[in-house]
Amino acid sequence: MNYDFDTCIERRYTHSLKWDVAENELPMWVADMDFATAPEICQAVQERAAHGIYGYTYIPEAWYEAVGDWWERYHSFPIRRDWLIFCTGVIPAISSMVRKLTTPNENVLVQTPVYNIFFNSIINNGCRVLENPLRYRGGQYEMDFEDLEEKLKDPQTTLMILCNPHNPVGKIWDRETLARVGELCQKYYVRVLSDEIHCDLTAPGRDYIPFASVSEACRRNSVTCIAPTKTFNLAGLQTAAVVAADENLRHKVNRGLNTDEVAEPNVFAAEAAIAAFMKGRPWLLALREYVQGNKERAKEFLEKELPSLYLVPSEATYLLWIDCGRLTEDAERFCRFLRERTGLYVSAGSQYGGNGRQFLRMNAACPRARLEDGLKRLKQGAEEYAKQEGTKE
Repeated sequence: MNYDFDTCIERRYTHSLKWDVAENELPMWVADMDFATAPEICQAVQERAAHGIYGYTYIPEAWYEAVGDWWERYHSFPIRRDWLIFCTGVIPAISSMVRKLTTPNENVLVQTPVYNIFFNSIINNGCRVLENPLRYRGGQYEMDFEDLEEKLKDPQTTLMILCNPHNPVGKIWDRETLARVGELCQKYYVRVLSDEIHCDLTAPGRDYIPFASVSEACRRNSVTCIAPTKTFNLAGLQTAAVVAADENLRHKVNRGLNTDEVAEPNVFAAEAAIAAFMKGRPWLLALREYVQGNKERAKEFLEKELPSLYLVPSEATYLLWIDCGRLTEDAERFCRFLRERTGLYVSAGSQYGGNGRQFLRMNAACPRARLEDGLKRLKQGAEEYAKQEGTKE
């Protein structure tokens, strides 16, 4: 079946968070695709909507089967039914786990630059963000294990939030790296909360490795958050899952999610997830090819038209992590300039911590024509910014 990723669907006036912008602005910031989801998912939601009664609902057995089958078939990780707990979203789950698995004033370790909402989940629950900055060498990122071990040693560090694959840098962590993380966290009694929401948005022919699949230490000492929402553009349906293999840890997770009232589905949540995992694979494969084409086009454009910016190579996500260091030391100021002068709305890297101050994050999950528009605006803004800064000197 051929899928249409080229049509620019009008999203203004639909209460879209992403598209609540001025008429002349092009939003390429939040991780929300400008593609309609798989037709099979649309059909499942429409059929449920046609029933006309939207009362309280529960998670059907088909949901457990669909999630388990997907991870075993495509990620070589069998997930037992009793390991799975429904949740309304990955971030609600993370916030709940920070509350349940730590006490106020303890350290929660994150590897920066990283998804900025992690910081909210930590700080809002009375804990302290402890950064283990990723090393940036030769235009690519890797973990700094010497620094990681030093910070895990601190008895005040009780939880690590792992981003796998990593947002925003697009890194798929290899098995050896994940195993070392698991060993160190077990050694220092630090639990791991692995956010794997971007796991299916990998480059064609590439797969990620679930943290809990790497070793017994990883499996028993971790909680994993998964969802079809990023993969199939379903964030507004509030459907996710938490995986916990260890019985005692799973009890805490279950109590936390239920205490926070984030473990009950709306009437469309399970239906959409089942359709995604049972029927959405062909659409996903086509999507991955299209997004990869967008990434390659962005790389080609920057190298030819805008060599002062550098696109960090990525293996996952549909996000472009662009190094602006040769243009400016303050990418946040540059992003404000871009929006004011060209209408291009992208994310300033400073909000992700680490060395993010010299980066911007740009969403490439859009029709090719919209990407071209964004790249042209980026070039225009960068040239005007360089001219302005040069004049000041």
